[in-house]
Amino acid sequence: MDRQEAIDLILDHYHHPRNRGALAAPTASGEGINPGCGDMVRMYIRMGDDGRIAAASFEGLGCTISQASASIMTELALGKTFDDILAMDGATMVETLGREVVLSRTRCATLPLDVLKQSIREFQGSMQA
Repeated sequence: MDRQEAIDLILDHYHHPRNRGALAAPTASGEGINPGCGDMVRMYIRMGDDGRIAAASFEGLGCTISQASASIMTELALGKTFDDILAMDGATMVETLGREVVLSRTRCATLPLDVLKQSIREFQGSMQA
């Protein structure tokens, strides 16, 4: 993806977010803040009967990159297992959003993934207790 394609993708998801809003009866949810710039993201996921993420959504406030990343993360999460999400790393989001565009803002780009992973870990921990 070239620089302009990455910018267009980010702006499209920022201006036309996918899956924005609270998800009713989520399996797992969590919230995170980027103290560096004040971004806030709350991620929600619901598992289907097949053990895969059947629904994902987000709420948040913040910069263009963090909010676009949250929108993109909801699309990437669909159909994945918890293990699939936990195996993803920040480089996945940086590459998806366009390395050249977000390299200086990696915390903004990775915040939604970090929140989703933490919410999955907390859910898994509560199931073991």
